[in-house]
Amino acid sequence: MAIGERLVREIGPIRVINLPRRTDRRAEVQAELAGLGLALGPATANVPAAIFPAVRPDDAAGFPTIGTRGCFLSHLGVLRQALAEDAESVLILEDDVTFPRDAVARLPAVLDALAGVDWTIFYGGYRMPAAPEAAAAGIAAIPPATAVVTAHCIAFRRPAIKLLVPYLEAMLARPPGSPEGGPMHVDGAYSWFRAAHPQFRTIATVPEIAHQRASRTDIHDLKLYDRLPIVRDVVQGLRRLRRG
Repeated sequence: MAIGERLVREIGPIRVINLPRRTDRRAEVQAELAGLGLALGPATANVPAAIFPAVRPDDAAGFPTIGTRGCFLSHLGVLRQALAEDAESVLILEDDVTFPRDAVARLPAVLDALAGVDWTIFYGGYRMPAAPEAAAAGIAAIPPATAVVTAHCIAFRRPAIKLLVPYLEAMLARPPGSPEGGPMHVDGAYSWFRAAHPQFRTIATVPEIAHQRASRTDIHDLKLYDRLPIVRDVVQGLRRLRRG
């Protein structure tokens, strides 16, 4: 069995958030998944890995940027779809995700360890104030109050999904800066949710199995060299060389 098949079996079907116009990122994430023995299929139920068309709204509507809102809505869209399909779990990947070779080599042991624990939320990539210490072979429990930055490789099981969808929808309806939680970056929203629902056990891989490629952002305002077509293409080439 390919390691990607085991990943899907132990964690959940993969949904890759990708803006239709970002064909560069789509090609790169396809290559990443191919390295795990997976191919991207149509976004339907029971498909191991599929693209979820990312949302690009017209305005920020209280979020820090338009891209921040789009990212939030895209994650929410994946979770709504999983809920509608009665999925037991879902693994959300952002299209700048990368799986280093050493991480792929560690995956079998990580998946073995995951199979032996009861988890509800899973982080394959993250940034935290302090690196967690692995309690088992390559995994660690993350306390509910510990904030986790980034959401490029995150999974939820159905008990969390059922509460997370209305939780995020409520955030959309609140004003910015609301003490109850208003519009914010989706990784922050996930940390708020975890703190509010300590009954859900969060597990992370130690060290990470998924990183983020150097790539032109869709969330923050673009720098000048990412707005000029010729310069942008050169910069993208240099980023690929640096990753290689």
